[in-house]
Amino acid sequence: MTKYTDQGKNDTRSGYGAGMTELGRTNPNVVALCADLVGSLKIETFIEENPERFFQTGIAEANMMGIAAGLTIGGKIPFASTFANFATGRVYDQIRQSIAYSDKNVKICASHAGLTLGEDGATHQILEDIGLMKMLPGMTVINPCDYNQTKAATIAIAEHHGPVYLRFGRPKVANFTPVDQEFEIGKALMLNEGTDVTILATGHLVWQALLAAESLENQGISAEVINIHTIKPLDDKAILDSVKKTGCVVTAEEHNYLGGLGESVARVLATHHPTPQEFVATQDTFGESGTPEQLMEKYGLNNKAIEAAVLKVLKRK
Repeated sequence: MTKYTDQGKNDTRSGYGAGMTELGRTNPNVVALCADLVGSLKIETFIEENPERFFQTGIAEANMMGIAAGLTIGGKIPFASTFANFATGRVYDQIRQSIAYSDKNVKICASHAGLTLGEDGATHQILEDIGLMKMLPGMTVINPCDYNQTKAATIAIAEHHGPVYLRFGRPKVANFTPVDQEFEIGKALMLNEGTDVTILATGHLVWQALLAAESLENQGISAEVINIHTIKPLDDKAILDSVKKTGCVVTAEEHNYLGGLGESVARVLATHHPTPQEFVATQDTFGESGTPEQLMEKYGLNNKAIEAAVLKVLKRK
């Protein structure tokens, strides 16, 4: 079955911290900004090694975005980091006007995305951030799946000119992608080839998709699993090549089905190759307090939900 195995659980926010540490040592133009959440963003080593390249803005996220935009004028590459809820919803106007509209080279790096920050509850969870950010013209949106890929993505976006939204999470999840991987923005990754159904997953749901594919194989169903780490620009070719072969698709994301990966895929399919599709995502709802496992179960964001969606979409072929 799949060649991927869990190398040991780790949190994607620590992948961001590791990527920042490496950038601190290799790219003198990279600077870091944070809104009073250094420990949660795992950027302590970057700060210790590069204190003159760190700006602590305090709990003033809108101001942080404005400062980041200004730093680009002098050739700096600012990585502005806080929780996803505060990095998007709280400061959307500043991002739109000062960063996206002006095409500023700011990297908006958001931890604690989705439901899996868990016990912090609905006010700190955000399930609409991908939609908010992908609608901004010129904004690149990246949602890596594990520690290794988050580290690689963090390093890669420093070389990409233009605004980027990098989304990652709090909990320790399976770390299964290669340590030395090359991260190519906008290039989907085939994880498991199949012939009966395409599963397009992003973020924490990629590992769950692989687990679902393994279970489906035991039922005689061949599932193709593709890691859509870049939601914008979307790899239309990889999606279309797969669904033309399998004839149906399931999208899986830790996000509202409105505005997320699933809707982006539906646009591609409607335009080029209409295909039966099922959505594994939250159903136009806020979250609540609970452990990550409890919330993913309740809101249908795990391997069992993906498997059920596959069985449903197969009947629509």
